[in-house]
Amino acid sequence: MKLVHFVAAVLVFIVAGSCSAEEKSKMKPDSAQSSQKPCTFEKTITKTFRCRYLLYLPAEYSEKDQRWPMILFLHGAGERGDNLDLVKKHGPPKLIEEGKKFPFIIVSPQCPADQWWSPEVLISLLDELVGVYKVDTARIYLTGLSMGGYGTWDLASLYPERFAAIAPICGGGRRAMAFRLRDIPVWAFHGGKDPVVPLRESEEMVQAIKAAGGNAKLTVYPEASHDSWTVTYNNQELYDWFLGYRKVSKSK
Repeated sequence: MKLVHFVAAVLVFIVAGSCSAEEKSKMKPDSAQSSQKPCTFEKTITKTFRCRYLLYLPAEYSEKDQRWPMILFLHGAGERGDNLDLVKKHGPPKLIEEGKKFPFIIVSPQCPADQWWSPEVLISLLDELVGVYKVDTARIYLTGLSMGGYGTWDLASLYPERFAAIAPICGGGRRAMAFRLRDIPVWAFHGGKDPVVPLRESEEMVQAIKAAGGNAKLTVYPEASHDSWTVTYNNQELYDWFLGYRKVSKSK
C-alpha cells in the first residue's frame, strides 16, 4: 500500500448579488431606498486542495494492460488527523494490511483533524487519480462508515454521474437530495441498536430513493451497535455486488 500526497490548485468563480461602482454611480442618493437594481459581482479565487491518502493497486496492475475498477473508501470521525496509520483501523485498508487481495484500485483518503469530508477535495482527488492511474471510469464505487457514511451519501448526491454504485454504512444523508441518487444502485448498512447514528437515518434515505424510483436496499444487523462495518467489509458479497454494476452513459 502506497502513501501518497495529493495537492491541486483550482480556480473558482463566485457570482453573487451586488452592484458595480459604475452601477452605483448611476443611482440617485435616495434611489437605493425606493428601488432595486439588477447587479452582478464576480471575483476569481485560487484554492489549493491537499489530501493525504493510502493507495492500493492490484497485484497484476502493472502486468495487465487494462482498466481497473476503483473503490473510494471514506473512514469515520475517529480516524481523522495526519497519521495515515489511523485509516488502517477499519474497512478495506485494514483488510489489505491483513493480507487480503482485491481486484480493485482502492483509495483511502484521510480527513484532517476537526474537519468534515469535503466534496470539493474528494472529487478533485478523484479527478487526479483518474488522470494518473488505469481507472475504469464506468466502475468507480464509493463506500464509507459513520462520518464516512455521511460523506458517501453527500458526495454521491452531489456527483451522481461519477459512481457506479455506493455502499454507505451507519450514516445519513439529505432526503431532499435523494432523487439525485435514483440512477445509482445503493446498498446501505446499519446496526439495529446503533446509539451513535440512529437507524432511521439509513431507513429514511433508502425509502426516499425508492420513492424517487431508485434502486436502494438496506441491510440491518438487529443486534449490532455502531460497528456495523466490520461484518460488512468482511463479506465478499459486498465486493461482488459492486462488480455487478457499471456506469451507463445516458444518450443525449
